[in-house]
Amino acid sequence: MDISTATLLMVGAIFALLVTGLPLAFITGLVAMSFTFGWFGVDALPLVTSRVYGFITEYSLVAVPMFVLMASLLDRSGIAKDLFNAMRVFAGRLPGGVAVQTIVVAFFLAALSGIIGGEIVLLGILALPQMLRLGYDKHLSIGVVCAGGALGTMMPPSIVLIIYGLIASVSIADLFTAAVTPAVLLMGSYIAYVLVRCLKDPSKGPPLSESTRDNPFDSKLDAVKAILLPALIAFMVLGTIYGGIASVTEAAAMGVFGVILAILVRREFSLAMMHHSLGQTLNTCGMIIWIGIGAAALVGVYNLMGGDRFVSEFILGMDVAPITIILVMMAIMLVLGLFLDWIGIAMLALPIFLPIVTQLGYDPIWFGILFAVNMQVSFLSPPFGPAAFYLKSVAPPGITLKDIYLSVLPFMAIQLVILTILLLWPTLAIWPL
Repeated sequence: MDISTATLLMVGAIFALLVTGLPLAFITGLVAMSFTFGWFGVDALPLVTSRVYGFITEYSLVAVPMFVLMASLLDRSGIAKDLFNAMRVFAGRLPGGVAVQTIVVAFFLAALSGIIGGEIVLLGILALPQMLRLGYDKHLSIGVVCAGGALGTMMPPSIVLIIYGLIASVSIADLFTAAVTPAVLLMGSYIAYVLVRCLKDPSKGPPLSESTRDNPFDSKLDAVKAILLPALIAFMVLGTIYGGIASVTEAAAMGVFGVILAILVRREFSLAMMHHSLGQTLNTCGMIIWIGIGAAALVGVYNLMGGDRFVSEFILGMDVAPITIILVMMAIMLVLGLFLDWIGIAMLALPIFLPIVTQLGYDPIWFGILFAVNMQVSFLSPPFGPAAFYLKSVAPPGITLKDIYLSVLPFMAIQLVILTILLLWPTLAIWPL
């Protein structure tokens, strides 16, 4: 059997097993072991396990559970709720103001944790019912919650960027620096879209009247105080990274310390909260590690078979411009995003694509930003976009999956436009480096 036939068999086996509903970690591990024994025999097993060992002993991986724990504690405290209520004070009478406020709060939450699932649930509980109560267009409200929650894939300290940095062996701090401008560009594009829709048709996002502007704080000064606490936590994490004071892993630990200290100051800490947060952290990190183990084994055996050389020679042998090859990679990952989560895509596709990107002379930091935006699209895209299922779990009665899928389409279009802009003008991402 030649490597091209083996490649088709491997891809076919993965998709065939996905239909069975097995977890991706088990699928990749099973396919990896089948091809190891079938192609090389049992003697090759130590070579595959060494690849897995290299992944799970990566020091920077320690940052992942820290940021997940930080996000989980924020979800269970009142910090995020007070942040949302404080931003509502400043929403004013602008058409679509509450939707704009929701996007800004989502940006703040992304800068605090980098975990996207929790943001969708939190905004679905806090923001969506309020927008619907105020008469906002249902589809606009749903799209704002999903797209705002997806900002966590881009805005530092993004777990997506941390995993990319581990796979690409590039500076995670540089990835964080490069991601800020595209993240702000995405947030600004969402806000612009909401304002255009609501100014053109105020019924889509009615401005707040005096009767609907229920102020949860006694004064604007109290609202500012509610914003300052999460801003200080974000500064503890990102400020220490950008200032060169702490590494990403150290900054993650400082972030957890800051959140716990804030919860203690607010007198919200309890052993039950810590227990649930630690449990969620273990579940999330366990999923990431097991998918990583399976994918590392699969990519390892495929490379031993000569798959990396086969793919590299095939792609580099195409008589097209280098940017076209990057476009093909983006298209492949967009298609994979219809069926796989971002962790699986990162572990399976990046080890094959990144050497080609380097050979073409492109900056892996820039490609990492493209990957993060691409994963935002996959986070929303039907039929398996995680955002839809996260929101459906907390959405008010009457909102269906069909409503959610229709609502995210304009925001997916915005993400694709930003992806195209970053492809055409790479300096938008890498100028601070």
